[in-house]
Amino acid sequence: MSANRALQPAGWATPVGYANGMAAEGRIVVTGGQIGWNADQAFESDDLADQVRQTLANVVAVLAEGGAGPGHVVSMTWYLTDVGEYSARLKDVGRAYRDTMGREFPAMAVVGVTRLVEARAKVEIQAIAVVPTEE
Repeated sequence: MSANRALQPAGWATPVGYANGMAAEGRIVVTGGQIGWNADQAFESDDLADQVRQTLANVVAVLAEGGAGPGHVVSMTWYLTDVGEYSARLKDVGRAYRDTMGREFPAMAVVGVTRLVEARAKVEIQAIAVVPTEE
């Protein structure tokens, strides 16, 4: 389990699907930007929600290599080629998120970009996790 703690300033509206900030102590595990292709670097879908699901599965796989899991993630940055599509598909994206990450909602930022390095990629996600120091 994680000793990470969401930061919620008094009087602020509760965010939905993310935290305003996180406090954590321990060993840091950082992923590079992951995209929606499989382990063979092949895209199986051009659908945004499908790519989000695969991207998050890739994030989880990299975290596992570092001894971390979704509950250790304190920050995520999402890069999207079409923020309008993201907003329109928020329910499907949210379902893909919860199916992969569970109900773990770290501090997040979403950034619109004109394109990603891989032309078929619609989303790229980088994650930072903190695994509590074992005592």
